[in-house]
Amino acid sequence: MSTTKPLKRRALPQAGQARSSEAPRKSRAQDRAPWLLLAPFLALFLLTFILPIVVAVFSSFTKVTRSGLFGEAGISSNFAGFSNYAQALADGNFVASIGRMLVFGAVQVPLMIALSTVLALLLESASARWPGFFRAAFFLPYGVPGVIATILWSFLYVPGLSPLYDFAELFGLSPDFLGPKTVLWSIANIVTWSYTGYNMLIIIAQLKAIPGEVYEAAKMDGASPLRVAFSIQLPLIQPALVLTTIFSIIGTLQLFAEPQVLQSVSPAIDSQFTPNLSAYTTAFAYNDYNVAAAQAVLIALVAFTLSFAFLAFTNRKTK
Repeated sequence: MSTTKPLKRRALPQAGQARSSEAPRKSRAQDRAPWLLLAPFLALFLLTFILPIVVAVFSSFTKVTRSGLFGEAGISSNFAGFSNYAQALADGNFVASIGRMLVFGAVQVPLMIALSTVLALLLESASARWPGFFRAAFFLPYGVPGVIATILWSFLYVPGLSPLYDFAELFGLSPDFLGPKTVLWSIANIVTWSYTGYNMLIIIAQLKAIPGEVYEAAKMDGASPLRVAFSIQLPLIQPALVLTTIFSIIGTLQLFAEPQVLQSVSPAIDSQFTPNLSAYTTAFAYNDYNVAAAQAVLIALVAFTLSFAFLAFTNRKTK
């Protein structure tokens, strides 16, 4: 009896020390686990998003000088300050393309968001039939790549191929979908057709988050469907409307595939019709990558400014 008691006293501190040493190990492993899981995403995010931005900004402040007729005498890179930005802003076609897209967004974005909101409200109403089928049908154009969608619509814009011209002639009309005054709105039609269903699903997701008790209380108060839409649904889906509007503003300044494809059938579209198309032409047609980087940074700044201004306006309006 007397010999076993000291042994038990020695064993208890050793077990306690083992448990105390295992606890920090488990805590350190638990702290590292989220970072290990996030490591692949963070690596791709840095390589595909952060690094290109850093390289573009750095390139916009440098100037590459080639010595010799074909650069055989050497290539040097020097700090250029804001000269690339000054050259980009001195290009009247690039500045005009930004103004063109501002007009485009001022008309197309509100119409698309309004159409998306109406479709979402109709599909989420109690009297809607086959809402799942129509949600998929309206979302289907978003699954069509922009190049393919533009090619499909170009068949409806080209005279001699489009049945729309034959139909218009029955009423004595002669439309010109690819003319200088109308081609911008033909592109707006393609963009609206492609992205209305996408924005509609975002708004529907916000509508489904509205508690059912709210609708039951409105029904008990005798509110009509129109009153429910304006007094309950529209105020509660404002975050979704703000989100879709910001996405649409950014997408407007990133317009590239549609005008590039229609350029082959519409003489009204030049190589600098949109800001992204202008930066692409500067880089790969004129081989001036530094000025093209400055144009890309300016496009991003305009998109950020417009998005921030719209967000500040909506926040002040809600307050």
